[in-house]
Amino acid sequence: MKNTFLLLLGVTFISMNMYAQSENPPSHRPSDRVITTAVPFLLISGDARASGMGDQGVATSPDAFSQQWNPSKFAFAEMKNGIGFSYVPYLRELVNDINIAQLSYFNRISERSAVAGSFRYFSQGEVELRNSAQDVGRTVKPNELALDLTYALRLSERFSMAVTGRYIRSDLRIPTDNVDASSANSFAADVSAFYQSEEIPYRDFNGRWRAGVNISNIGPKIKYDDAGSENFLPTNFKAGAGFDFILDPDNTIGVYAEINKLLVPTPKKPNYQDLDGDGLYSQDEINVAENEAIEDYQSESAIGSIFSSWGDAPDGMSEELKEITWALGAEYWYRESFALRLGYFNESEVKGFRKFLSLGAGFRYNAIDIDASYLFSTAKAVQSPLEGSLRFSLTFNFGDTYNER
Repeated sequence: MKNTFLLLLGVTFISMNMYAQSENPPSHRPSDRVITTAVPFLLISGDARASGMGDQGVATSPDAFSQQWNPSKFAFAEMKNGIGFSYVPYLRELVNDINIAQLSYFNRISERSAVAGSFRYFSQGEVELRNSAQDVGRTVKPNELALDLTYALRLSERFSMAVTGRYIRSDLRIPTDNVDASSANSFAADVSAFYQSEEIPYRDFNGRWRAGVNISNIGPKIKYDDAGSENFLPTNFKAGAGFDFILDPDNTIGVYAEINKLLVPTPKKPNYQDLDGDGLYSQDEINVAENEAIEDYQSESAIGSIFSSWGDAPDGMSEELKEITWALGAEYWYRESFALRLGYFNESEVKGFRKFLSLGAGFRYNAIDIDASYLFSTAKAVQSPLEGSLRFSLTFNFGDTYNER
């Protein structure tokens, strides 16, 4: 982790200097406007079942990890209680000490309503800090966490909604002798909805439709110190639909599709100006334009951006569409005891370039579910640091059962 951290800093510094010297003024392509936010760990898939289907879960059947994807699904849970634990060794192609752990719980308190909560912890390993090569290094262990609470309610026999409150703490600030390294804290809310049809008879099989929407991490910007800038939370829009092919009592195949879009402003395009009229853009003139673009970006409000982010890309709708990711997935269950999963996730080459195929499997024995998934990068031009990601989940279901067939 320590060597990788220093290497990444060096590569970034060299790239920035080469870029600044190669163009006058620098062009500003869509690839230079990748949207970044604070606490992005909130969007990392934390459970193996969703990961096995291309990181999607807004319209899949309910499980103990629905808190991250669509909490309104809890009102359709078939078990009264469920506890889930997941563990993700993250970015294993780069480092070996970054991990995400998540603990979730739900309780369907009645035919119409449910409550749920989860705790997520993101450990970013050890980082060695030093002012010079001769200094004695000081090791810090940055981490982030989130604590959620949800209430879900069925508004009709086939439709439910939920509200979620979230506390966020980010302990990433680098301490110095003169500056306190207190954690940054914020709060957020989710609003979600879920539809599940009854089992419908077709000619050769039965089927069931599902659909879901979740707007997550709605909240104020997060700030690490009084003098620093405010950073957007990863407010995110997620929508999807799915269909279960119930072939017979032993075999069911579910197919799902989902889209995602960050409801955060697109970085602004700098307005470079030749202030001294010499026909060239000095480094000071470039810095002025880029600083003004940053200030304009940071002046956007968190709530207003939920609406403006649908049409603020500098290159218009073509760039706006590139900011939407999509995923396809399928899940096969045999006798509700063994599952196989397949998924594909796609992100534009100029907006992050995450493209991967995922495989997963699940086993159910009595009240225990064990799930695992594996990720293959399909981005040929860029080797993804997510290549080879393994995820593991364990779920305990107990209590009364509800008939949602």
